Amino acid sequence: MEESESVWEDLSNIPADPPSKRKLCDKCKRPAVVCWCSALPSERITPRSNIILLQHPAEEKRCLRTAPMLQLGLAENKCLIFKGKRFPLTRHENLENILRQPNTILLYPSKASINIEELDSKEPSYNIVLIDGTWPQAKAIYASSPILHTIKQVKLVCRNISNYIIRTQPTEGCLSTLETAAEALSQLEMDPKYSELLVRPLHMLCQYQLDNGAVTHQSKEFLIKTKTYPKLIGKRLSKLLKSTNDNDESLTNFTKNGL
Repeated sequence: MEESESVWEDLSNIPADPPSKRKLCDKCKRPAVVCWCSALPSERITPRSNIILLQHPAEEKRCLRTAPMLQLGLAENKCLIFKGKRFPLTRHENLENILRQPNTILLYPSKASINIEELDSKEPSYNIVLIDGTWPQAKAIYASSPILHTIKQVKLVCRNISNYIIRTQPTEGCLSTLETAAEALSQLEMDPKYSELLVRPLHMLCQYQLDNGAVTHQSKEFLIKTKTYPKLIGKRLSKLLKSTNDNDESLTNFTKNGL
């Protein structure tokens, strides 16, 4: 009887409410212990151009995404995020108007895309549209959004290696959404501060992950070249790598999560 009473006493001491969650940062919404807000620019940067992110819904669930760093690093309303699998939808207020403006450009590596450096330098500002998602997600969004096919398409041609070293990139030239936007702004505004200041939170995030057990990831392209890639190579990856090698350019600068 005493044992039974002891069990009930133990059960009665269990709190009815669930344990409190870790304290979250008010800005980045990450747990305070892994907050990267201290690495943000001391003052939010105000470029002439605007960043427009067309974000696949799955991106919002990723804990290591870089879009929030971009949105918090730039001045308010300088980085707009629209979520969906096709664009525009009726809920995307003012997006169609933005996409139809003559100074809107789409960072997308199509056959029709031109080097971003070839854009008219006399244009005071641009609406820079990026698709935020994996390569298959980005292709699906592009295919299901006919309005994107009518926008002037540009590409980044750079030799930068991504600092997003805790994620596996498809090819050596792939950059995260944050890095792509920062590089595009630096080139269009002719000011290196964007690619220097905006990516600091990413450095902080990666360093924290590495200090706590994460490992540096090489790109799929590097692993394949060194014959250390653990999986069979699919047709899509083979075609992408062949195109990259033939053109000696980065084909997928706007995607960060793989093929």
